[in-house]
Amino acid sequence: MKSSKQLSKKLSCMGVFAILPLMMACQSMPKSTPIHGAGDELAKPVISYGARPFYLLDDMDEGKLKQELKSCQAQTPKRTEFSIAHRGAPLQFAEHTAESYIAANRQGAGIQECDVAFTKDHQLVCRHSDADLHTTTNILQTPLANKCTQNFTPAQFDASGKLIKEASAKCLTSDITLAEFKTLKGKQDAANPKARTVDEYVNATPAFRTDLYSQNATLMSLDEALLLYKKMGVKVTPELKQPTVIPHQGYTYDDYRADLIKALNKAGYQANDSIVQSFNIDDLTYWIKHYPDYAKTAVFLMEDANSAKDGKNFDPQNPVTWKYDLAQLKQKGIQNLAPATWMLVTNKGGELRMSEFARQAKANGFGLVTWTVERSYPLSSGGGWYYTGIQDIINNDGDMYRLIDVLYREVGVKGIFSDWPASVTYYANCRGI
Repeated sequence: MKSSKQLSKKLSCMGVFAILPLMMACQSMPKSTPIHGAGDELAKPVISYGARPFYLLDDMDEGKLKQELKSCQAQTPKRTEFSIAHRGAPLQFAEHTAESYIAANRQGAGIQECDVAFTKDHQLVCRHSDADLHTTTNILQTPLANKCTQNFTPAQFDASGKLIKEASAKCLTSDITLAEFKTLKGKQDAANPKARTVDEYVNATPAFRTDLYSQNATLMSLDEALLLYKKMGVKVTPELKQPTVIPHQGYTYDDYRADLIKALNKAGYQANDSIVQSFNIDDLTYWIKHYPDYAKTAVFLMEDANSAKDGKNFDPQNPVTWKYDLAQLKQKGIQNLAPATWMLVTNKGGELRMSEFARQAKANGFGLVTWTVERSYPLSSGGGWYYTGIQDIINNDGDMYRLIDVLYREVGVKGIFSDWPASVTYYANCRGI
């Protein structure tokens, strides 16, 4: 869920997280990607937690919460809208691919996300950013690299071997057509800044993730993703991503905003089953004016980059550092907020508690969701950006359930985005959500 500037693994004997065979005839570049076994198996998946939630439970500090959650180990896994798939299940599957979405469905996610960008021929596709093809696909290893805004440039080193210039590349979705986009394969989002070759640059998956399930990672257009979600019978939360180039060959920002809603309508996703989202408050304002039904469920995404007052570092305990007055936001017609996890909590005397920002958001009647758990490297090191301000009281992977518990019981969030939905699904099932 993180905005583009703030980027950033269990096979069962039943094959619960195995990759489904997929067909894509690259030579003819079909309009849509057939998904084998995607009938009743999608609508009524064999939902499984896998091993990870139980690993997290074992890793928790002893106490009441651990006892409560462990008491649910024999429960039957069920789909829940509290569990929101963040780009599918990218802890182990290549993000925004058919395989990743299907894995999330098998983990009980009740809401699926497609981050939306557009291609050269102005077709909508699922990518976290319109400028990430070089880190999330194999484009640099194909002839399409020559169409990139910037093809691969190797890292430079001085005579002593010291890095003096990082390797780089920049490939936009708008550099290629939809047909060309569909010939690519997805991969884990990563790049090696010290790479001397394309292969070194591309093969840079972080140690806490895996390439095991990225062998047939199928990219999807928004229309294909919506069809897949519809077969699953889940809600959808598309995020309109900020374009690098707009207007683009006569294609305007308002065209882009409207095309997202048109795609939802075409797929049969009405407002009550759709949660459009954006970090750009102008997108929310546009939907409020032109598509008020969809605006009622629309979500304003918040992070420090778009929520801190100029010259300030966002502090969830200090309103002086906040860009927006929450009461005024509500008066604009915005009904729902999705702040990053750390914005909703604070370290209060060594205990994890609701933040002042969360208190005021609740007081103003906003619906709240949050992002993203299971995206950080192992929490023994504090968890990084998603645990800003609470790192001193985070020291093991099991602490993630402490965070989820406060977000649900105190803050009252309606859903949590996760890079491995099974972990949130387990908690939600245990709480009866």
